[in-house]
Amino acid sequence: MSTKERRQGLRIGARGGKSIMWVFLVIIALFTLLPVAMAILGSFKTNAELTSGATFFPSSWQFSNYATAWKQANFGRFMWNSFYVSIAVTVGTLLVTAMAAYAVDRNRFPGKQIYVTLQASTMFISIGAVVLRPQFDLMVAIGLNKSLWGVILILISAHASIFFMLIGFFRAIPRDLDEAAYIDGCNFYSVFFRIVLPLLRPALAVTALFTFRGAWNEYILPLVFTMTNPKLQTLTVGLANLRYGIGAAAENQLMMAGACIAFLPVLIVYLFASKSFMQVTAGAVKG
Repeated sequence: MSTKERRQGLRIGARGGKSIMWVFLVIIALFTLLPVAMAILGSFKTNAELTSGATFFPSSWQFSNYATAWKQANFGRFMWNSFYVSIAVTVGTLLVTAMAAYAVDRNRFPGKQIYVTLQASTMFISIGAVVLRPQFDLMVAIGLNKSLWGVILILISAHASIFFMLIGFFRAIPRDLDEAAYIDGCNFYSVFFRIVLPLLRPALAVTALFTFRGAWNEYILPLVFTMTNPKLQTLTVGLANLRYGIGAAAENQLMMAGACIAFLPVLIVYLFASKSFMQVTAGAVKG
């Protein structure tokens, strides 16, 4: 076989490999986006049309489903509660995890390895609903069982994955910056807040996105803590109330419309954080 034929064979093989990769990516994109498209289109259908599943596109676009869902589920109040919980959890988690990750990465102290091991164990051992009763009893003991702050504190405490993500970013920041700041007269806290933390803005934006999304989509904790006070329910809990409408009939189209409304804030947060997400991804690939 000549050199020219070998090159042609390599080119054909490379093109075939790229074609297979693109086909695979298109299939994955279809499996990912098809349920979203079906939910959006289903939110504009009538309940009978959605239940029958006979059509993919609505035969008659029911834009009133969104207004009905907004009024029936009291979305204004529930969305405010969700924003309140999600923003508080995001700010609290970033503050706690950033300080903890910086202290663990930069300092040596007794029990450091045990602390890191305990944090890691919470990521791989999921006990789910088993801890709901102890968590609720703890909030009752400190008087936060009738407030959203009980939910906020519990969600802030579940920060192991964010903790390890930030440790990885802290390790990428040279220690020489800390030493130079100490020489200039800064103390430990000044170095953290004035030198290191500003360099961590892209990473903080990415972790804030994950934290906000997790808090926004949380269902079990807000459900348990707001059973006796419906006015404190979050959007995910209020959305479940759309399941049955007048006469206990299933209103699936309203749930679809409500789900689309609940998805918008997360999409907006992602659009704002996408630039930082791309910066972190590009830095990781380059590194």
